[in-house]
Amino acid sequence: VNNNVALGLSEYSSGLCAAGSIMQYLTETQKNSLIHITRIIPYVSGRYMTIDNSTRRNLELIETMREKQKRGSLLWVLDKTKTAMGARYLRSCIEQPLIDKKEIEQRLDAIEELNDNAINREEIREYLNAVYDLERLMSRVSYQSANPRDLTAFKTSLAMLPHIRSLLSCMTSELLRSVYNEIDPLEDLYNLIEAAIEDEPPIAVREGGIIKQGYYEEVDILRAAKTEGKSWLMALEEREKERTGIKNLRIRYNRVFGYYLEVTNSFKELVPMDWVRKQTLTNAERYTTAELKELEDKILNAEDRLYTLEYDLFADVREKIASQVQRIQQTAKAIAKIDMFASLSYVAMSNRFIRPSINKKGVINIKNGRHPVVEKIQNHDLFVANDTYLDNQAQRIAIITGPNMAGKSTYMRQTALIVLMAQIGSFVPADEADIGIVDRIFTRVGASDDLASGQSTFMIEMNEVSNILRNATSKSLLILDEIGR
Repeated sequence: VNNNVALGLSEYSSGLCAAGSIMQYLTETQKNSLIHITRIIPYVSGRYMTIDNSTRRNLELIETMREKQKRGSLLWVLDKTKTAMGARYLRSCIEQPLIDKKEIEQRLDAIEELNDNAINREEIREYLNAVYDLERLMSRVSYQSANPRDLTAFKTSLAMLPHIRSLLSCMTSELLRSVYNEIDPLEDLYNLIEAAIEDEPPIAVREGGIIKQGYYEEVDILRAAKTEGKSWLMALEEREKERTGIKNLRIRYNRVFGYYLEVTNSFKELVPMDWVRKQTLTNAERYTTAELKELEDKILNAEDRLYTLEYDLFADVREKIASQVQRIQQTAKAIAKIDMFASLSYVAMSNRFIRPSINKKGVINIKNGRHPVVEKIQNHDLFVANDTYLDNQAQRIAIITGPNMAGKSTYMRQTALIVLMAQIGSFVPADEADIGIVDRIFTRVGASDDLASGQSTFMIEMNEVSNILRNATSKSLLILDEIGR
């Protein structure tokens, strides 16, 4: 483009500098064309709920606080994706919940439709099982580090696309329709790999055995030369015996002269004019012919030329795939979306989640809400569900009291998690839920001394509360657990 207005980036001057620096760094370190980086998407904080680090940690969105493991986090409950692309997309959605009511409703519609078509959804998930990480693959193809096995895995993935599309063709919700339209079956690339690359090629790219029989004539000839050389020589020997009448004619080989025709002195006068003398022995003469020379070339050079040619053809196929990077990336993105929606739908049905209503009035009304993670981990104990009601008028604050181990912290976190899940566009663990969109979730949960920076537990708490008071708006949700003890 002539200028950054065409990219919609005119007001992001600092962002452009930063993005340019990163591109420069990548160009210098990767020593490559980076053709798979095709667009720049500004992260607009106004589009997503702001979640700071302490909230991410305290609500255990991606990993647990103590063991730093996935098991026990919200991601662990929601992630039933089948592809690496879907898993990455789900993770980014958990870290960036939406605050636009229309976008949230669109996701909820998509999940509801998949719930209503559970058989189709499970079939889609079966097909997704065989889909390779297309985004990673495109990086490897662009860097020219993809090996033949990567291409056969790519072909297997492409074989699934038409089936996934046909299952999506009957869906009516807006997001699922757009996913259907974004999936390009990439039949031309499938046919190319199907025609060119062996079904079970080696990993190494320079040891032959990559290109299929019938794809390229010269490869077939060289391969035949490598394997059928002996039979060609025997056939030539038979033909020359018949043509000349020399009964004891032999084709032999040595390292100095290569292949030659050997005739004993008794048959010397039968040697035809077109034979060229190579060597004279006491009792025999050695000759060569144009045809024998050609065969010798083919047989001796076949292996080297075969491996070189196969590598060149493989690199050519890889180049052709690299030239379609944008189509493949668009399809990969669509696959990631359908994988995420199918995962959220599967989780919703398995765990009795319901569709929340979304409002902009600042009302959070949850009937029999449950903590999504605690409920899953304590599967043998009965989880006691609880109601929550908050609004912008008289019910702005709820103070939770009770003895240790009564479930106060669980109750507070579950409220935050249900709000967050609703804004991801997921169904939520409750009997009913009407969720007002919040712009931020602040949490202030337990603290430990930061002795290195000379701050007591109390000081850390006061700093965090001060931060909350400065940045919270009328639309923020605050969770303060045991503030100041």
